Amino acid sequence: MLIVTHDTIRNPSVLKVRQLPRKFFGRATVWPRGMSPSLFLRIIVEFQILRYFLTLTPLVVVALIWNGAALPLSQAPVLMLILIWWLETRVLRVPASRRARLIDPAAADRGLDALRAQARAVLTRIAAHRGLKQGELHLVIEQSDLWTAPPLTYVSVQWGKGPEVLSLTPTEMQILRDGLFQGDLSERRLQRINQSQNQFLRDITFDARGVSAHARLAAALG
Repeated sequence: MLIVTHDTIRNPSVLKVRQLPRKFFGRATVWPRGMSPSLFLRIIVEFQILRYFLTLTPLVVVALIWNGAALPLSQAPVLMLILIWWLETRVLRVPASRRARLIDPAAADRGLDALRAQARAVLTRIAAHRGLKQGELHLVIEQSDLWTAPPLTYVSVQWGKGPEVLSLTPTEMQILRDGLFQGDLSERRLQRINQSQNQFLRDITFDARGVSAHARLAAALG
């Protein structure tokens, strides 16, 4: 899980918002600060042009090794398109015919119920921490649609007034880390649910007027 906020990424210009929810995959590349080599490689996998290049690399190697095959391969664009289609739709993504078998619908519903409950609990604590008394907060959980790659999850808190992606404090980021994925609900399980429903962005909203006095007191004492 990557918390997307001003202090966690190198290119905060991608946080500019025109309408909610702000989406990132397919629209902007998020470059985290201090990312590990594995996270860097995982983000690189999202670049479609690089995936196409890697898919066609074996054909280039064959053409270089066996000169006689160079001309036939260069004149076989259909083969190249088939390779790209196979990788994108059969290897990296779940075919539509298999989605329903990824997870039992009742289990998926339970997972989404848990996500909504945990997201609202997190938003309650953040709203109380900020002393918000009105307005709508959005917890936006967006995942990559690539199935065979490790889950890549962007989590941001977005504010209806503005609108804007909130600049979170260290305390608020810790609230997200501690409270969002708990119990049986993990990033991998959410990925399975999202793949089965072919929906990769979850937007949970919370009205700041719903913050209880107890939550506000806990935030003040904390």
